[in-house]
Amino acid sequence: MTGFVKICGLSTPETVDAAVAHGASHVGFVFFPRSPRNVAPAVAGRLIARLPDSVTPVALMVDADDDTIAAILAEAPVRILQAHGRESPERVAAIRARFGLPVMKAVGIAETGDVARAHGYEAAADLLLLDAKAPKKGLPGGNGLAFDWGLIAGERWSRPWFLAGGLRPDTVADAIRTSGASAVDVSSGVESAPGVKDIGLIAAFLSAARAQFEG
Repeated sequence: MTGFVKICGLSTPETVDAAVAHGASHVGFVFFPRSPRNVAPAVAGRLIARLPDSVTPVALMVDADDDTIAAILAEAPVRILQAHGRESPERVAAIRARFGLPVMKAVGIAETGDVARAHGYEAAADLLLLDAKAPKKGLPGGNGLAFDWGLIAGERWSRPWFLAGGLRPDTVADAIRTSGASAVDVSSGVESAPGVKDIGLIAAFLSAARAQFEG
């Protein structure tokens, strides 16, 4: 898995189209009421209908129960479920078994112990998302915070993984070089205000990431 870029937290046709046009491999839709990027499943379903088969839609959920996941899937035909809360490896495995879809588990990183904790999800999850650890009173993600990419430099993983956390058009190349990431995920770094995606920043981020991956 090399050169993948996920634009997360999309909510309008214009920004979905921009992500596709500029080369995103994945697009994420947030189903978490506290987030400024939250969308209704029916809205996400209409946006997913705009995607070519080459772009993978992802549902970001936070500690969602089975009924909530089922309600999302009834209207939004995503192809990956992103568990972005405090889900245990056992819960991740249960989601995979219940819904028959790949699960991406987000793990907050701030110190070496968190890297070890992320490894604990490799048997349960299909993909990992290594993100900055959220502040205690903040949202689980999308906070614009980065972590020390050197903590995962040279780390070997048995599952594909995305790098996230405070990435921006002007930092993504360095993040890829330092961490060794072959896939990146951005949300707040391509926004003009919380939850408001900027088409120009989406284009710039994808251009910078692609140039680094292909260089």
